[in-house]
Amino acid sequence: MSKSGRSQLALGVILLLIGGWFLLNQVNPQFRNFFEPYIEWPVNMLLIGAGILIIGLLTGSPGLAVPAAIVAGLGGIFYYQETSGNYNSWSYMWALIPGFVGVGTLIQGLLGENTASNLKRGLNLMVTSAVLFLVFAAFLGGWNILGDFGPAVLLILLGLYVLGSGLYKTFRKREE
Repeated sequence: MSKSGRSQLALGVILLLIGGWFLLNQVNPQFRNFFEPYIEWPVNMLLIGAGILIIGLLTGSPGLAVPAAIVAGLGGIFYYQETSGNYNSWSYMWALIPGFVGVGTLIQGLLGENTASNLKRGLNLMVTSAVLFLVFAAFLGGWNILGDFGPAVLLILLGLYVLGSGLYKTFRKREE
């Protein structure tokens, strides 16, 4: 089956499932009560992200792993904020978004689209995002992991990573 045929088949199945869900939701109140925890904010964002990934797998479009990871990651952030009540955490949580892109890129590479390049890009984005998150969380008071020395230690670690990455690229080019 061609790629457009698979896409049309997947879209048709998804529309049938959504229509059936809406029908059952109207006809049977117990069905609505059973699924109510899954359709409430922000859990629904996690499910939407999973749905986007499934659509990508069914249609043979690994590139949909990136938006799926972003939507699910944002759902995870909102779920944390909703359950903890820590809405001020957004001042440093936004730094995780490049990491979500990295996770999606990594999944895209694992699914066979430009494997080596996407794995490298995904890991780089995840490391960059983790460092940004730790630096902003330390500076903005979100986490006090290393006490008063946190920002200084994190900046030193970031500097070592950047220096090491640059040296690695320099020596790799010399070998070629």
